[in-house]
Amino acid sequence: MSQNGTKILLIGFGNPGRLDDGLGPALAEAVAKLEIPGVTVDADYQLTVEDAAEVARHDVVIFADADVSGPEPFAFRRIEPVPAVSFSSHSVQPSAVLGLAHELFGARTKGYLLGMRGYAFNAFDETLSEKARANLVEALRFITQVLRDGRFREVAGNPDEAPVAIGAPMTR
Repeated sequence: MSQNGTKILLIGFGNPGRLDDGLGPALAEAVAKLEIPGVTVDADYQLTVEDAAEVARHDVVIFADADVSGPEPFAFRRIEPVPAVSFSSHSVQPSAVLGLAHELFGARTKGYLLGMRGYAFNAFDETLSEKARANLVEALRFITQVLRDGRFREVAGNPDEAPVAIGAPMTR
């Protein structure tokens, strides 16, 4: 458990073999190395319906992914659970995974999305572009502080509003 007793899950997803699409797993790897108490870290190529079971075991989940057109260096926002309309082995959205956790397991997990701006996706290589690496550094600095002090709602705002935290340092 974290200092305030909150169980947090960070899932970084994306394909590290597709250049900047590897931002989510790269963030997950960096956060795992920090060994923050109460934070569980997972990484995968894509979200699956099975992720809902793990999400349900936590109070908060943060989905971290590359964003092809979002703000630089990243955006952080709260997401709401949505009912899963159909199942597929591809493209399960974070809000659908959260919805399944709520529907199937009775969870009340709060969900957040961290979208890190990426630029290069159309080739096969396990590297990040220079600009994506810089965005990763900023996102890691931000999420580390959020994970340590638990101020999710304060920095993410309401799910219907534009993201509040867009690469800006948090204020105390």
